[in-house]
Amino acid sequence: MDGPTAQSPLNLRRQRDPRVFGVDRQSLLKAFFGGNAIVAVIVLLLITFFLFREGLSFFPQYREDMELYRRSGMEYASLVKQEHDRFNELLGQLVDIRKRQIRQLESEGKTREEIAALTAPMQAYFYDFSDLAIPLRDYQIAVRDLAAETYKQARMDAEQHRIDTTHTADQHAHVIDYDGTITQIKATFPQLTALNNQLESDMLVVLRKFPPLEDPSLQPLVKAFRKDAIAFTAGLPHYGATLAEWEPERSVGLWEALKTFLFGEQWIVNNNGHSLFGLLPLLTGSLLVTGIAIVLALPFGVGAAIYTNQMARRGEAGFIKPCIEFITAIPSVVIGFFGIAVFGTLVRELSGTPWLDWLPGFPIAERLNAFTAGCLLALMAIPTIFTLSEDALSRVPRVYTESSLALGATRFQTTMRIIVPTAVSGIVSAVLLGIGRVIGETMVVLLCAGNRIRIPDFSEGLATPFQPVHTMTGIIAQEMGEVAQGGIHYRALFCVGVVLFLLTLLINFAAQKIFRHTRVGE
Repeated sequence: MDGPTAQSPLNLRRQRDPRVFGVDRQSLLKAFFGGNAIVAVIVLLLITFFLFREGLSFFPQYREDMELYRRSGMEYASLVKQEHDRFNELLGQLVDIRKRQIRQLESEGKTREEIAALTAPMQAYFYDFSDLAIPLRDYQIAVRDLAAETYKQARMDAEQHRIDTTHTADQHAHVIDYDGTITQIKATFPQLTALNNQLESDMLVVLRKFPPLEDPSLQPLVKAFRKDAIAFTAGLPHYGATLAEWEPERSVGLWEALKTFLFGEQWIVNNNGHSLFGLLPLLTGSLLVTGIAIVLALPFGVGAAIYTNQMARRGEAGFIKPCIEFITAIPSVVIGFFGIAVFGTLVRELSGTPWLDWLPGFPIAERLNAFTAGCLLALMAIPTIFTLSEDALSRVPRVYTESSLALGATRFQTTMRIIVPTAVSGIVSAVLLGIGRVIGETMVVLLCAGNRIRIPDFSEGLATPFQPVHTMTGIIAQEMGEVAQGGIHYRALFCVGVVLFLLTLLINFAAQKIFRHTRVGE
């Protein structure tokens, strides 16, 4: 039949043929998506290779720097500084006692003149006590200056050797008199012994002159100070013995460099001297902030998922789910600015309310701290926990619910005793993925955590979250833009990135493992 709508057999075959330019369409789609997957895998492998290459290169470089630090005598000066720093901690305790004394007098309505008169004995005692360590401080500075020039020259020589690899060591190396420097330093050891003996006797005399304090609330602080001061005095011979046994010729192994990095308690960058790269304050800060965030996000995220999935009406669920999921659309830098401008200030002002003084850590001294960052990270983790937990609850077979209700259980009993226990593996997986989301966050912790590189004082108990901390992600974002490429500081930051990568990978692997177990269990 001929007509305008008639089609020849050839045209029909062309329309039904799934081939494009002689290639099957399904093969094209498979090649397209498969190619994207291959590109993603290649990019991931390149990132992982570059991260581990730069990060693991840190340890040989750090080992070399630690060895130069020891051979030049700077390690000896650092050991003396540890003794002086311990004395300064005692001074900090005295400052805290005086602050508490002033605060108590202010609460009693005393005038400034009365407060100055009542705290004058404590102020005088502080000055007398601080003067005891002046000879030790001067000795430490003198030894440090003696070793610093040798160390600086050794570092410059090592850096030149690293850059100029085309010449032999004899062509560009300077003659560095390590032995002469060490001989001069060791010659000062009798002076240190005399200083410590004098410091020990003077401290025992000054401790007996501690001014009496009438406020009973200060007595625990005074008792702790005396205990720590006596312990310091008793430990002075130990400092001397450590310095007497110091061996500048002892080499530094890779294991020592690794241990110093993983368990070091200081992260100090000094362009003119030795840098200390200790991961422990950054790791504890990250874990503290993450712990606060999960403790807050867990009840809200899981609770909202249970209510939305099991108890809410359709209209309520249609309103709650978009509102919670909308949080993911808010940029993290905006949440960080909110923490600086509004939330941190609000919490600090509320902490100064008299009727909240009974709470641990109140009033808060710093508005930017682990608690502020943890609360904002909890806000960011709630959508992840909510969405995945709600999905886990939805996968519970309806027959469980129907059977429970048919046996006479209420809706609440069915939810809490049947549905939630059945979906607990999926909920745990959701929480772990929420932890992975939080621990890798950068902008919020950089803006709101306080950025103080120090291990939190966990002896304060529930007041610990109100201390400023620094995190692994925060240190990378803060310092990466200021370091020289290929330098030891540059590679130290990559090494932090390796630890963060492994930690996040472990958390996500555990979450995926639990998730797969849940799917198989269905």
